Amino acid sequence: MALDPQAKFLLEQMEAAGAPPMDSLSPEEARATTDFSALAGEPEEVGKVENQTIAGPGGEIPVRIYTPKGEGPFPALVYYHGGGWVIGNLETVDVPCRLLANRANCVVVSVDYRLAPEHKFPAAADDSYAAAKWVVDNAASIQVDAERVAIGGDSAGGNLAAVVALMARDKGEISLAYQMLVYPVTNHSYATESYTENADGYLLTKDSMVWFWNHYLQSEEDGKNPYASPLLAEDLSGLPPALVLTGEFDPLRDEGEAYAERLREAGVQVEAKRYDGMIHGYFWMPGALEQGRQSIEHAAKALKQVFEDKVVTR
Repeated sequence: MALDPQAKFLLEQMEAAGAPPMDSLSPEEARATTDFSALAGEPEEVGKVENQTIAGPGGEIPVRIYTPKGEGPFPALVYYHGGGWVIGNLETVDVPCRLLANRANCVVVSVDYRLAPEHKFPAAADDSYAAAKWVVDNAASIQVDAERVAIGGDSAGGNLAAVVALMARDKGEISLAYQMLVYPVTNHSYATESYTENADGYLLTKDSMVWFWNHYLQSEEDGKNPYASPLLAEDLSGLPPALVLTGEFDPLRDEGEAYAERLREAGVQVEAKRYDGMIHGYFWMPGALEQGRQSIEHAAKALKQVFEDKVVTR
């Protein structure tokens, strides 16, 4: 397939702006200069938006809770933003979280987990699990039905959602209804065909992924840990149903699709969809990319269906 015309235009604009490559920056510089909010479009009104902090393994974790209009208890989505575990924050995914809350009619709890390199692996994963557990344990206080809690995220956030699903199964403390994985990082490896095809020129580059991983991991050995590379988990059975979205012109395409296939082989119900012509980051860009908006609509519809099915089968 050809590059989507809207994505092509966006890449041309970015190239003309002449921003330095991510891997040439310090983490602080990358955080200060990376802002895709203009591409997200106008934030939709939701019933209520509340910022608070919750207890985490390394101190307080900021969260933003989006509650739709209407009467609860609602189902919930615990959402982890992308940014290679190094950049990104609650603002990065504000518009997508609002859209998901309204379209899936669920509470969305967006999690500001600790970032690397100040907090290396497994800090982000530990915070992410703690946030999911907090939502289940404190469901009534935020108008949530504890039996209908899903997790999701994009890119590094998709990695964290997949890892939280593994942790929840392994620890046996909480039960999760669904995992929504948007172009997730699943393996500390750059050996796929999509890494070769899309190494440069499509927003996320191979060099920037190397930069992200190097900041996140304490050692190469950490990269073999399933809680960093869920694709390397020996057993993927017993995990919640999954939606896996990928993009054609994304270095992460193949590892996301490989994870979907592994889940399927393990008996997990999976829906996998590749957005043809799309670059990495489209989920953040519903204001600039029609397929970005479509992907959010798709995810919300899948969430809503799972949440409704959960009620019927109870």
